[in-house]
Amino acid sequence: MTKPEIHENSYINREISWLQFNARVLQEASDECVPLIERLRFLGIFSNNLDEFFKVRYATVKRIVDAGKAGKSELGGIKANELLEIITQIVIKQQSESLEVLDCIHKRLEDEKIYVIDENQIDDFQHNFIKKYFIRKVSPALVTIILNDLVVLPNLKDSAAYLAVKMVMNDDKNQYALIEIPKSINRFIELPKQGDKSYIIMIDDLLRHCLGYIFNIFDYKSVSAHMIKITRDGELDFESDLSKSFIEKISDSVKHRQIGDPVRFVYDKTIDQDTLEYLMSKMGIDSTDSIIPGGRYHNRRDYMNFPSLGRTDLLYNKIEALPIKGLSLETSIFKAIEHKDYLLHAPYQTFSYIVKFLREAALDPQVKTLKITIYRLAQISHIASSLINAAINGKSVTVSIELQARFDEQANIDYAQQMEEEGINLVFGVKGLKVHSKMCVIEREEGKKLKRYGFISTGNFNESTAKIYTDYTLFTADQRILKDVNKIFSFFETNYKIFRYKHLITSPHYTKKAIFKLIDAEIQNVKNGKEGLIRLKMNSISSYNMVDKLYEASNAGVKIQMIVRGICCLIPGIKDMSENIEVISVIDKFLEHSRVYIFGNNGDPKVYISSADWMTRNIENRVEVSCPIYDEAIKQEIIENFNISWNDNVKARLLNASQENEYKVNNEEKVRSQFDMYSYYLKKLQH
Repeated sequence: MTKPEIHENSYINREISWLQFNARVLQEASDECVPLIERLRFLGIFSNNLDEFFKVRYATVKRIVDAGKAGKSELGGIKANELLEIITQIVIKQQSESLEVLDCIHKRLEDEKIYVIDENQIDDFQHNFIKKYFIRKVSPALVTIILNDLVVLPNLKDSAAYLAVKMVMNDDKNQYALIEIPKSINRFIELPKQGDKSYIIMIDDLLRHCLGYIFNIFDYKSVSAHMIKITRDGELDFESDLSKSFIEKISDSVKHRQIGDPVRFVYDKTIDQDTLEYLMSKMGIDSTDSIIPGGRYHNRRDYMNFPSLGRTDLLYNKIEALPIKGLSLETSIFKAIEHKDYLLHAPYQTFSYIVKFLREAALDPQVKTLKITIYRLAQISHIASSLINAAINGKSVTVSIELQARFDEQANIDYAQQMEEEGINLVFGVKGLKVHSKMCVIEREEGKKLKRYGFISTGNFNESTAKIYTDYTLFTADQRILKDVNKIFSFFETNYKIFRYKHLITSPHYTKKAIFKLIDAEIQNVKNGKEGLIRLKMNSISSYNMVDKLYEASNAGVKIQMIVRGICCLIPGIKDMSENIEVISVIDKFLEHSRVYIFGNNGDPKVYISSADWMTRNIENRVEVSCPIYDEAIKQEIIENFNISWNDNVKARLLNASQENEYKVNNEEKVRSQFDMYSYYLKKLQH
């Protein structure tokens, strides 16, 4: 994998660390032990990640350069203009590696009698099928732009793929055109099987085959087509028009993103130089944009949806999400959690319990209020329909919905409008803060009192991602915790007041101070001759304040174990700085998403589940919640889960100064944590 430049300071640059996380995703696409079609899908994830990286992180660094600033303090000691160049060089190498991986996978597919063919490999039988398919389905969906010097090039859509067409006319002049690859048609078209052989053609190559039909009104000698893609700045810009609602402003801003400033231009490196120069001048591509020579195909994120062709042997075995012992989908969840807390660990256990809780709240005549935070809703959301159902049944429903959940704004906007129409009280967060916490509280009339029930989660209340993201959700009727949850909803309504919380750790006001206090307690334990232990699981750590505090704990002798999926600006294992810190990253079938903090506390561990990573935005610029686990059995379950992940020696990579993503290998019995986690929950059901 690509080795980045390491700078002589205490931190790995955030952007470089992120690119090395994406290199771990590319490792999964390279891994011969991963089922073949899953490898293609990891290649799609790698490409999709890269698109979002350029829209957000590269665009942010580019804005620093455009503002004439160096940005060294924000960027871990690297000047912004130098970082842009480093990023481009790493990405060019990773793109080259990804093309090699794709070629390898295509050869392996052929061993399985699956052939991905291009326009030069089409036989007569396939030609007739393609011709009919083009006329019937593709041609009506095409947007073709004829280019000339007199017409201003329309804004090309962010991350859409285009075929750049060059026609050499009979008078030897060049005529250029662009064909937008239609998103309404599956990128991969299954051709009729021939015996036991399966054939697939990408729509890109189908279009190349059909150029004669598209441009039959032109008198040309030759025609060629090469793919290009432009990525635009993904920042949302807001209007100050007071007559527009917040929903309207967000919606307009999402649409405007399609014409944001370009930050990356990717092209087929075999394109003619005159065509490339013509397009770059027309599009206003300049030297501060990342210009990436690529392969024949772009928008490889579409490989996430590569057809399975009925070949279940080339896919991961599907797991059946398990029930939670003692909690039933057929009886009242409220009655169950009245007596004890329950923990849901998705996707190993079924997400249906969350939907069941909300459905029960919507129907129960004794439920008076329902409050919930929403960050990313599924395209078809049973969560949203349950909330609407509750409002229709006369409950007082409050939904704090985050309309700025990046790249998922549209689904949230659509559901927010539906909820508003049904009389749900919508709260659009707090000015200057994203609401990233995941929590719900209901109030139920029992006798003459209102009793609270609810849940707190590390993950989004999203049915789609719950099948592939690992997350914890705590169901509880603990009035201490739920009183704090209720206070957070009060903060949404009156955010000029800063509330105090006895049990929850909340951002932006208390997380840093509370975590530092917990770390200091472990440092003090070491000073008192006792063990100091901190175990952390999170998606990313990039806050230099948090990194420095962990360095301080390490130097004091506290043993620190960290499982970090993505960005890790901390450098472990450095003498006199971080020699007591070990960090691994697990990339496998599921996306590790849960956040867990465990503090040894001299043998009586303090355990928290959280919505917050240790990034500056999570600690200072978002509403986040870390929830203590008081139930001893659940506390032990989370610690055992951490042990399983920590002992992974199949899919765990070592994160260290070299940033080479070496696998954690030892001679002990093989532990593949995600597979072993499922076995763990199967065994719990049997006892």
